[in-house]
Amino acid sequence: MGLLGVAREGSGPVLVWLHGFTQTRDSARRYRTILATDYEVLSPDLPGHGSSAGLRASLEEAADLVAAAAGAGPVALGGYSMGGRVALHVALRHPALVSRLVLLSASAGIEDESERAARRARDEALASRIERVGAPAFLEEWLAQPLFSSLARDDAERATRSTDAAGLADSLRRAGTGTQAWLLGALAGIEVPTLVLAGERDPKFVEAGTRLAGAIAGARLVVLGGLGHAAHLEDPARVAGVVRDFLG
Repeated sequence: MGLLGVAREGSGPVLVWLHGFTQTRDSARRYRTILATDYEVLSPDLPGHGSSAGLRASLEEAADLVAAAAGAGPVALGGYSMGGRVALHVALRHPALVSRLVLLSASAGIEDESERAARRARDEALASRIERVGAPAFLEEWLAQPLFSSLARDDAERATRSTDAAGLADSLRRAGTGTQAWLLGALAGIEVPTLVLAGERDPKFVEAGTRLAGAIAGARLVVLGGLGHAAHLEDPARVAGVVRDFLG
């Protein structure tokens, strides 16, 4: 298996930031640029996305690839949505690497096995659709979901999204939420300071974040008033400010 493509920006202590599904290392630039005033921000392209579109990896394998890209550590680690789920796996599989953890719009997975199976079936159907209609058309459909209703259209940001249909489809099949083991019971093993973020207008992930924060000892939950699932794209300065305050 190859190595992840990584963008680096800024100087200082290392912060590894993991993007969400359909995004790339170039996404959320305004947010990352603010963080890069105090940190060296490493942004890997996760498997199936951007320069790593040809890599095929499960969540566990993606976590190992992120750990290799991060270097010797310890590093602060954060992730959004899918990237948050990968970050959880990194923290569980490579605990010595992570000094602080930031989870934005992330979850511990799906508790009920039948619901996980149903999610895998939906993701398989979605993967087939991506292959059928192509990445550009799919991205328009993806961002038109109610999940992103509070996110203003930003064509420059959309231009950073991954355009490899095969990679996106494979990411869903190997690393979608339905493939993820229910992690809540394992999260007591995370012993680093943890910040859990969720947008107020995204109640599903407010609930998921509440469960994460309750399972990780000493974790802090911040519900971002007026923001939705992609809170760091909606208000980059505000969200980056909360993260910077936490990282100290």
